[in-house]
Amino acid sequence: MSEAAARTLPDTLWDGREEIEVVTFDIAGEVFALEAAAVQEILDLLPETSVPGAKAFVGSVINFRGKVIPLADIRLAFGMEATQPTIDSRIVVIELDIEGEPTLTGIRTDKVHEVTTLVRSAGEPPPSVGMRWRPDFIDCLVKRGSDFIILPNLQAIFSANHEHRNIGSSTI
Repeated sequence: MSEAAARTLPDTLWDGREEIEVVTFDIAGEVFALEAAAVQEILDLLPETSVPGAKAFVGSVINFRGKVIPLADIRLAFGMEATQPTIDSRIVVIELDIEGEPTLTGIRTDKVHEVTTLVRSAGEPPPSVGMRWRPDFIDCLVKRGSDFIILPNLQAIFSANHEHRNIGSSTI
């Protein structure tokens, strides 16, 4: 990666570091990663409660350790089709800072792979053309072998789909 490209990677993700530890997972045949420090737990699928009137992106809630938290399907934020869960499907519970407040959120995945280390020098900003997703929803792509790992910009995704904010404090 060129020095100029390294400067265009979002420093909020890398926070000045050259490496980050991530949890990798599949959504719709693509490999995504979230910073491991944000991951609270990886769960088997749990019973979901639909939230009437909520957008499909965060259309349900789950009970996580006695707390009601929103369950997000980021494939819907990316404009992909919803799919049926499989035996490999998991929920990754993360803590996001939303409007200055730590908020627990579940993210539905097709399969969780591993905890691994990604190197900043292998990262590239998302291309502005040729992608099937909104580039502002992606922090960067990191090349690993012959594949790319997508690091989603959860702040942008949840800000654009802000309907979940009141769900987390709900007593459904």
